[in-house]
Amino acid sequence: MKIDINSDMGEGFGVYQLCDDAALMEVVSSANIACGFHAGDPAIMTRMVRLAHAHGVGIGAHPGFPDRQGFGRKELPYCPEEICQQVIYQIGALRAIAQAEGARVAHVSFHAAMGTMINRDDALAAQVMRAIAHIDPTLIIFSQPDTLIERAAAAAGLPTLTLFLADRAYDANGRLVPRGVPGAVITGEQAVRARVRQFLHQGTVTTLEGERLPIRARSILIHSDTPGSVELARQVRSEINANGDSIAPAAEVLAQ
Repeated sequence: MKIDINSDMGEGFGVYQLCDDAALMEVVSSANIACGFHAGDPAIMTRMVRLAHAHGVGIGAHPGFPDRQGFGRKELPYCPEEICQQVIYQIGALRAIAQAEGARVAHVSFHAAMGTMINRDDALAAQVMRAIAHIDPTLIIFSQPDTLIERAAAAAGLPTLTLFLADRAYDANGRLVPRGVPGAVITGEQAVRARVRQFLHQGTVTTLEGERLPIRARSILIHSDTPGSVELARQVRSEINANGDSIAPAAEVLAQ
């Protein structure tokens, strides 16, 4: 079976860099590239596109709110039309850079607070997905399974790929545990490897409460701002290979 490994990348600004994007690009199969609002700038975006293109990594837009200080994690009071405009603007910027480099944008993965707001409002989710479908109906929407984003994307005729987060804890309802809660971010090698093995073998994750929860996903997300993210991605890739599965970009996973 083909499994995608995706990561949020290019989340620096100017001379500031969040992680070793070049090293991470050698491990992942899909890159969610910050588009200049919560992080990123034209130079960083171009560098990420070039790296992804050179390594055969799928290129994705990672739109977020214009909130550098809060890293896009603060919910901001934008109306639905403004959020749609921001999504379209960011996808368009990355598509232009990719086209100039002889590459193409294949997917969209929403960042932090923007994704949270879209995912809890049926009307907003539908409006955003219709806007994306007008841009390119082949864009793959990354989402967690059984969410408003997944359903709205499908209703708009957009392909979807659902995610498992190897470095974040889940609660009994299948939601991510807030980052401020102890144990919400998982960094230990053995814990990460065990979670990936459980996901691959059983299709489940053990929640923070100790319950086993089914997870329907074909892509594993690594947050680049998690401490040791490059090594974390290598551990995930190692477990996938050990299980006899192969790593492939989102488009290839869906084509299987």
